[in-house]
Amino acid sequence: MPSQPIPASDPALLQDAEQFQRIVGDIKDYAIFLLDAGGHVVTWNAGAQEIKGYRPDEILGQRFTKFYPEEAIARGWPDHELEVASREGRFEDEGWRVRKDGTLLWANVVITALKDATGHVRGFSKITRDLTERKRHEEDLRESEERFRLMVESVRDYAIFMLDPDGRVATWNAGAQHIKGYSADEIIGQHFSRFYPADAVARKWPDQELVIARNEGRFEEEGWRVRKDGTFFWANVVITALRDSKGNIRGFSKVTRDLTERKQSEERLRESNVELERRVDSRTAELNESNAALREANRRKDEFLAILAHELRNPLAPLRTGLDLLKYAADDAQMVAETRLVMEQQLGQMIRLIDDLLEISRLNQGKMRLRKERMDLSAAVKLAVQSVQPMIDEAGQRLTVELPGEPVPLFADPVRISQVVANLLSNASKYSERGDRIEVKVSRQGEEAIVSVRDEGVGIAPVHLPRLFEMFSQVDSSLERSKGGLGIGLALVKGLVDMHQGSVTAFSDGPGTGSEFVVALPLARLAERRDEAAESGDEASAPRCRILIADDNKVAVNILSKMLTLMGHEVYTAYDGVEALEKAAAYQPRLVLLDIGMPRMNGYETARKIRAEVWGQEMSLVAVTGWGQDEDKRRAAEAGFDRHVTKPIETEAVRNLVNEAMRR
Repeated sequence: MPSQPIPASDPALLQDAEQFQRIVGDIKDYAIFLLDAGGHVVTWNAGAQEIKGYRPDEILGQRFTKFYPEEAIARGWPDHELEVASREGRFEDEGWRVRKDGTLLWANVVITALKDATGHVRGFSKITRDLTERKRHEEDLRESEERFRLMVESVRDYAIFMLDPDGRVATWNAGAQHIKGYSADEIIGQHFSRFYPADAVARKWPDQELVIARNEGRFEEEGWRVRKDGTFFWANVVITALRDSKGNIRGFSKVTRDLTERKQSEERLRESNVELERRVDSRTAELNESNAALREANRRKDEFLAILAHELRNPLAPLRTGLDLLKYAADDAQMVAETRLVMEQQLGQMIRLIDDLLEISRLNQGKMRLRKERMDLSAAVKLAVQSVQPMIDEAGQRLTVELPGEPVPLFADPVRISQVVANLLSNASKYSERGDRIEVKVSRQGEEAIVSVRDEGVGIAPVHLPRLFEMFSQVDSSLERSKGGLGIGLALVKGLVDMHQGSVTAFSDGPGTGSEFVVALPLARLAERRDEAAESGDEASAPRCRILIADDNKVAVNILSKMLTLMGHEVYTAYDGVEALEKAAAYQPRLVLLDIGMPRMNGYETARKIRAEVWGQEMSLVAVTGWGQDEDKRRAAEAGFDRHVTKPIETEAVRNLVNEAMRR
């Protein structure tokens, strides 16, 4: 975005505003700008123009109240925001804002007071994010829930009601009154066992139904039930456990259908009930998922913005101080030279930070392209060592490099491979103390080249290892152990290694024991064969194993499918249990990777149905799940699974499972 003149304001604020504009001027996803102490716009970035519609020459110098609806201005809300930010240092809100063309947007707004050394407010930074689409989705979901509630309450052919965790009736629809004979005020608060014959109550069958529903998610049966007038009817009953985002039982939904006089249309009614049950389950799951997802997204957003603000402020402080020193010590040549060196270092840190953000953005959007060529891994490691040696020397650490006596040929992008090693070395230095030793070693194992980076630093707790390569993940984000960075370095490493069809793994015995990162890359001939197989699809790359992957996480399924396809296998995918069963019957794969918690039919039931078929007897069934307790493994074995593995599943583990299935 071209630089724009900044309105006259506090001179110190103007000085900071020019630097601030250079840093955030081209960011488009957020409106990021400065206000002076009176609330007038001082800077204006590309995101602000994109979201609010004003060009810089239209808004600079204007008061920020232009972005608020008239009713908010009438009640003094904009000034209230600045008052809170001035008093407490920060203000955050979500609400309707106004674009230049008069349309409304739902915005998340964070205002931070900028104070001088005496605590006097010099101005404010303001970050606005457009959440209109999310707001519309929430409104649509709320209206959908209301329509669903009204639909359930008006249904007369089904008794649809809710139970609390102890089995007491909590809601009662028209169908429940019609079938069972009780009015809502007669039955709400009563235990649902009164619908059962005396012998069923005596053997505590109603309680057993809730136990089964709690353990397995749902319970279904057909049997005799009792109306208010004492008469019996043959009922189909479905009880579904309702859990919150933490997995705690909130209650049960119960759907009862009277089949006594409908034997002739039994099959039609059964299909209708299954469809209705699916809708109830789907809606419940959708509500739960929408609420785990929104909270997590909000938490990650807040965490990232806090880290980003911290990392941007760190180099800004010495830059600002350096400018003051240059002004007051202009005649001291040594002081000027030293100050310029410090400022150049801090500017370099900011550039690296922004470069990392751009790199990970390109990687996530699939816009990064590799320039592969035949190369020597040792040469790339040497370049990486040269780039981080000054950092390691400054930290007072010892670096040892062990390279093989012969070349290690790769078919790869030499710049990106060097970047991977440099990031790992930088990470090792960042989390090591003065005097610690860092080792980098290159070797060959079979058809793979291995790079190992080992340090004697802070180590990694076991709980952090599974998420170490995720975006914005850091070993310890506390203020006391903060080492800087946005937590994207290892995510970038994993992305680049994955693009080279390799793997990266972290090892540590816990805090204080140091850590080791091992990168495995295919040697030149193997890498070229894989590239040729992916591009040509000729007979030489014919599939070696037929594999079915079933998981409702479509992103995970698609990534694993691509990896197995690149390995030369024939891969089919499914996103729920019913689809998995259908594709298992149609394609009869040799290996089936089944998630447990899937819609329509869970993994346990899917495995049982596969094993019940003649064609399913010899298949290798592997349960892939986030639950890894002994009880989970026992249930998997009882359902017919050959193996039970916990997520995330490593590339080497996948290879072993395929080889095991081929030997079976």
